[in-house]
Amino acid sequence: MASQILPSINRAVAALSPPPAVLSEDYDGLQYSWWFLVFRPALFKNELFLLGGALFYLAFYWFGSRANASKANAWLNAHLPLYAKHFSRPTEGGLTSDGYSDFFNFSTGRRLVASLHTVFTLRPRHDLLQYIYQTGWTLIDLNYAPKDEITLDFKLTLSASTPDFVWALVAKNELVSIRKERWDLTFTRTTEHAALPAFVTVFSEFADITDAVLKLAGPVVEALKDPKIQPYFRSLSITDQPSAHPTSLPYAHEKHVLLTLRALPHSQAALSEPLVAAVFTLIDALERVSLRPETKTKLKKVREELLKSLKEESEKEAREEAADAKAAAKKKAEEERIAGLSAAEQQKILDRDRKRNIRKSQSKVSSKAR
Repeated sequence: MASQILPSINRAVAALSPPPAVLSEDYDGLQYSWWFLVFRPALFKNELFLLGGALFYLAFYWFGSRANASKANAWLNAHLPLYAKHFSRPTEGGLTSDGYSDFFNFSTGRRLVASLHTVFTLRPRHDLLQYIYQTGWTLIDLNYAPKDEITLDFKLTLSASTPDFVWALVAKNELVSIRKERWDLTFTRTTEHAALPAFVTVFSEFADITDAVLKLAGPVVEALKDPKIQPYFRSLSITDQPSAHPTSLPYAHEKHVLLTLRALPHSQAALSEPLVAAVFTLIDALERVSLRPETKTKLKKVREELLKSLKEESEKEAREEAADAKAAAKKKAEEERIAGLSAAEQQKILDRDRKRNIRKSQSKVSSKAR
């Protein structure tokens, strides 16, 4: 029995074994030999390039991921003393990551602030292909500018008497991108104000809101006058509406203050500390915002009309979905009915549908000809 199995095993091993290497006698390059092993580097040029590419990709991934984590940690560490001054729990859970380009910190435990989400959205330095794509697309689309961004999202717990409104300061070189990113800013108007630095503009629902807020925002205005922080400022907004278009009703109706910055270099991470401190001062003053009665009436009307419009959109989408579901059910029932008919009856139906489609196409052609 063993004598029959052994030859079969030998044949299987021989079939699976790679063919022996053919060593040319004419090879005169570098060669390493040990026992029965021979290594000729010149014969592995393609493999060398592949190995070099793989090592470069791994190095890019390693250095890129470390660079992003280091950038986020540098900014957070520079602002931790300020966070610790204002929050009883300044780093709830510490800095967490979602992948290698998004980092988060959660702070809580402060008067008038339910929570602060500090969000770092950085470029994908760990992903060579995506990084090349982003860089290349900037040469095609001049409005496309990938950037490292820091967002401080303060969820507020102001008193019910504090009026609801949308107001923002936006760097003029960010106007196009901010409009695309922020749904809540789409129903504001842009204006200039003499009290503000020339590089920013105001987004406001009504002029009365701008005057009322700027009376309380002196520290913010002073911080923005510093030429060192200006290249990194994107926007500061006070809003009672969501940043993205609501997809369902009712939607979250919360007051937020959002500060967005371009990420600062490691060596200058503390530059934004005076601006962040000024935002805390502004939040403490928001309960003192005083608007004229007619402005409050207009704000209330705007929100009522907005809610009505969103409700109509939601009802329209529901009707369209119901009509699509009804049409799909009708089509399925018709297909099941036809499947139960004889082959001849099915052929008649197919011929009838084919003639109907021909008449429709002919009528379309004739109408175009007219």
